[in-house]
Amino acid sequence: MIRKHFAGVVASTLALAVSAQAFAGTVTTDGSDIVIKTKGGLEVATTDKEFSFKLGGRLQADYSRFDGFYTKNGNTADAAYFRRAFLELSGVAYKDWKYAISYDFAHNAGNSDDGYFDEASISYTGFDPVKLRFGRFDPDFGLEKATSSKWITAIERNAAYEVADWVNGHENGLGAQASAVMGSMAYLSGSVSSKDVNDDDGDSVKQFNLRGVFAPMAESGNVLHMGVNYAYRDLSDAAVDGRIRPRLTVRGVSTNGGNSAGDNGNRATFGGFQAASGDFDDDSVWGAEFAWATGPFSAQAEYLTRKMKSARSTIEDVKSDGYYGQLAYTLTGESRGYKLDGAKFDSIKPENKQIGAWEIFYRYDHIKVEDDNVVVASPTREVGDTEADINTIGVNWYANEAVKVAANYVMTTTDGITNANGDDDGDAFVMRLQYVF
Repeated sequence: MIRKHFAGVVASTLALAVSAQAFAGTVTTDGSDIVIKTKGGLEVATTDKEFSFKLGGRLQADYSRFDGFYTKNGNTADAAYFRRAFLELSGVAYKDWKYAISYDFAHNAGNSDDGYFDEASISYTGFDPVKLRFGRFDPDFGLEKATSSKWITAIERNAAYEVADWVNGHENGLGAQASAVMGSMAYLSGSVSSKDVNDDDGDSVKQFNLRGVFAPMAESGNVLHMGVNYAYRDLSDAAVDGRIRPRLTVRGVSTNGGNSAGDNGNRATFGGFQAASGDFDDDSVWGAEFAWATGPFSAQAEYLTRKMKSARSTIEDVKSDGYYGQLAYTLTGESRGYKLDGAKFDSIKPENKQIGAWEIFYRYDHIKVEDDNVVVASPTREVGDTEADINTIGVNWYANEAVKVAANYVMTTTDGITNANGDDDGDAFVMRLQYVF
């Protein structure tokens, strides 16, 4: 009897499904007509552009092998992990209000206490050309950070950012930002953020960011981009992790989202220390950025310098700087996209759907840390400055607008610092398979 009843339910359900298909074709809304797009995610919008939402995301699966300085014992290790596994929801409400929510299932953004959000923000665009944004997001600092991780050229962003990682990281606080495109050739932004670090009274450390870009040429394949950046935070009466611990662009030495090198991954401290309340007065970073693109060729470079100013006579200032230069060329002739709103590079869209787009590049990175608080040498660090030079060559295959395959070979040398085996150089091979929807 049960089996007979179940068969009847199935038959009825199938009949309803067939009937729905037979009479489908009319969509009723409470306002303007809607448009549904499924290319690159699911997007639904009203024709008057008053309301919309888009469901998308990105999946970046990485594998790397590395040795020498990148491991504590110098032997070869590997890592296989999801660098990012984002589910993204964004849209517009009442025309002038925009929202964006991005959650990282790889757990490389945020933490278990505050949620693994890469972004959760609301923007107001009614004061054209000024746009206001509130919530959790990355503050503006630098060209390569402004460019989405989907469309940066190398697998990981440059090492210069690693000597001042707080300037463009959202951590887990909230912020407010004002930005504007001026005269079709300039972009300005300023923000204040309240971060996780507190002072002795429980008052959060405030971070201030300013970025200005002049781009008299600002279109795909025809870019001239020059910018300056500044970031500041007051550290008086606040205990802060002042260690400078770069991964030297090889994330697999220490990461979430899968398997890393674990205890043998060498994320060395180039300078700085875990500061107690009152050790430092403030922390400031200046930066400059440049880019030029013509047709399939692009060149870009950035420089930053950081100073953690001491608040005690017994402690020295900690200074660091870094820069990189990058050259890229698309063998199949496509140009890198560019957007003045945000002053950033965008995707390469393959013209040939059979072979996709092929891009090659070379990047040189240099970082230097000056910490005169180190007065006694250790087995892995000498007294004086520490430095690192990184050469990266790579190839990117944009199979289509959703799939990108990347391979990078990284060669690193260090000065003033080694791993436990005495290595002052290391090599890495990193691959990524990316799917964007």
